[in-house]
Amino acid sequence: MKLCFNQATTLENSNLEKDLDYCDKHGYDYIEIRAMDKLPEYLESHSLDDLKSYFQERHIKPLALNALVFFNNRDNEEEVLEEFKQMVEIGSELGVPYIVAVPLVTEEKILLNNIEKSSVKMLREFSKIAEPYGIKVAMEFVGHPECTVNTFEQAYDIVQKVDRENVGLVFDCFHFHAMGSSYEALEKADGKKIFILHIDDTEDFPIGILRDEDRVWPGEGAIDLDRLLSTLKEIGYEDGVVSVELFRPAYYEMDAEEVIKKAKDTTLDVVSKHYNTQPI
Repeated sequence: MKLCFNQATTLENSNLEKDLDYCDKHGYDYIEIRAMDKLPEYLESHSLDDLKSYFQERHIKPLALNALVFFNNRDNEEEVLEEFKQMVEIGSELGVPYIVAVPLVTEEKILLNNIEKSSVKMLREFSKIAEPYGIKVAMEFVGHPECTVNTFEQAYDIVQKVDRENVGLVFDCFHFHAMGSSYEALEKADGKKIFILHIDDTEDFPIGILRDEDRVWPGEGAIDLDRLLSTLKEIGYEDGVVSVELFRPAYYEMDAEEVIKKAKDTTLDVVSKHYNTQPI
């Protein structure tokens, strides 16, 4: 199992340049680049060629551009597709294997059938755009009541209906727990349709009111990570990547390097009980 860092973990106390150096120093294999803020900030004083050269010279590599947000049930579909195309072109330059796509979050009531139709349609369009570049699309369901796709079973069903080899899921342990996703559905799933694993933990608040800021270090919260990881391994998620993603406000007050090291240590403590992790 390879180790990845998601930039949300140092969202307010670091930048891409620092995250890259700290992650490379502490032995991470991959980084998920925040495409909506951290990458544009980096490009204010650097070029894509600078970033490409960095990855060529260092151990750490880019795993994903994270993320195209709110891709479904939008009036401006052509703009969404154009944004996705631009992300794919950037990702291709950098050697990024995945683009993460996040479903619409809204308080508007939308029928489940309409959510499914829009999601399937857009993901198929993304698949066609990404395929010539050898890039895969990873949809991340979000465990908030306001998200149009907020459980594993709903997300997996959509991906099955899309039925494209380069379209799969981001499996986030927090999001699985936060809306009470079905273990029965997970046990029946094909682990090869899970492209990225996000690891995190959470304070023990009731299902349905958990939010990203409730996340804590892996192994220090209420999520049954042992059950989740053992189930993922059983269904075939074996030689993948585990990416630590925390949005904890208290962690933003810490030194960024300290957060990156602590995130690595707590992740490996949990994951190494179930997966082989290379010495770092």
